[in-house]
Amino acid sequence: MQDDGRKVPTHELTYARLRDMVLFGDLAPGQPVTIQGLIRDLDAGMTPVREALRRLIAEGALVLQDNRRVSVPRLTAGMLDELAFARAAIEPRLAELAAPHVDAAGQARLAAIDADIEPAIRAGDIHTYLCLNHAFHFALYEQANAPVLLDLARSLWLRFGPALRAVVALYGPSGLPDRHAEALAALAAGDAAGVARAMAADIADGVGLVHQALEAGQV
Repeated sequence: MQDDGRKVPTHELTYARLRDMVLFGDLAPGQPVTIQGLIRDLDAGMTPVREALRRLIAEGALVLQDNRRVSVPRLTAGMLDELAFARAAIEPRLAELAAPHVDAAGQARLAAIDADIEPAIRAGDIHTYLCLNHAFHFALYEQANAPVLLDLARSLWLRFGPALRAVVALYGPSGLPDRHAEALAALAAGDAAGVARAMAADIADGVGLVHQALEAGQV
């Protein structure tokens, strides 16, 4: 793997792969994993796996159960309320800041990502749906030139992602509301506040479904 012509260090690659396993729900909430199992699944050495675990535990994406096992934390109603509050504060602001910087090429890129979501929904391809949904949000947020807010948003998605995967598995991708079309229309109109509203509604819709699943004991 290359990054600007340079080889990505093994520890960074291992961290990115394990982060994505958490983010896109390949590790279910409460599912314990061992270091040896991750070494096998990631095809990585002991040192980079331990470093990746250390970073993700520090970020709250994983919890240490004992000296040999870690797991994705189970989401509680209180934790969901905190995540919902933080996402609703940070992500619409990122979207509003980003909007003036999204030129025609940027809008086309976002539209292309969104266009690929519908085939994933029709195919019931949960993993692809989750990857593309994440890609849409962060292709927008990355244009905000707000690195502190962007880092916070990435951390929040790490904590929210596993529960979202569980909900998509319950309802199917077609059961999730999607406000991307509204965001794209607002971008085309130069309406930064409208982009923020669309992202706020998108977040609220997803959080609402997770709340329902929690109350039903399904997450």
